[in-house]
Amino acid sequence: MAARRAVVTGASSGIGAATVRLFRERGWDVLAVARRADRLDELAAELGIDTLTADITDAADVERLATRVAELGGADVLVNNAGGAFGSATVEESDVDDWRAMFEVNVIGTKRVIAALLPHLRQRASTTGGADIVTVTSTAGFVSYENGGGYNAAKAAEHALVGALRLELNGEPIRVVEIAPGLVKTDEFALVRFGGDESKAAAVYDGVEDPLTADDVAEAIVHAVELPAHVNLDLVTIRPVAQSAQHKLARGHLSPKS
Repeated sequence: MAARRAVVTGASSGIGAATVRLFRERGWDVLAVARRADRLDELAAELGIDTLTADITDAADVERLATRVAELGGADVLVNNAGGAFGSATVEESDVDDWRAMFEVNVIGTKRVIAALLPHLRQRASTTGGADIVTVTSTAGFVSYENGGGYNAAKAAEHALVGALRLELNGEPIRVVEIAPGLVKTDEFALVRFGGDESKAAAVYDGVEDPLTADDVAEAIVHAVELPAHVNLDLVTIRPVAQSAQHKLARGHLSPKS
């Protein structure tokens, strides 16, 4: 039997790259999608995967993605991982362009990719019995926090999109999975958010014992799609033990009370 194929967006770093690696470890074929060709070339050389340089906020690029998936023979799984946070300021003072960019990539881009690839996922499901759409959102979409209004709003909208899609696909053998991470320490997320300010990015994780890693989230993604076909993990909230809630984060060593 041919290997199953996963399409992973935002695959050039962080959670996306970790997910690509884990799929390959488990014997999957992968089409890795991202804007940075050099990073994709490195992954291809390392893992022997297919790649496509594309921006999911660009309609023509998403059309090219759908064409490439068809050329490869379809896909069993779509992982919508591309996204990001831009800026950290109050609702009053934040830059509207940052908000627009966050909605374009987290919401509109996700919608574009789902709409473009659904026919191919349906085709594969008709022969194998099932397919999966996994979307990486964030706990920021559930609980708002100061200076995060734009990202809160974008991820809340993406969460709503996933919920509507699950209802719309009822009756079809296509699982709709949402993975909502809390605090994840990656090389780029906080750095991008704070405009390259390394000290501000580092402060997010300062003193936090064992924040989540990209590998932790990748494990949840791959686990969800490798479960028996009748089992759907609608929503997986994944946080480090140090983060009991969006606003409750322990900094320092974790130890039992005496």
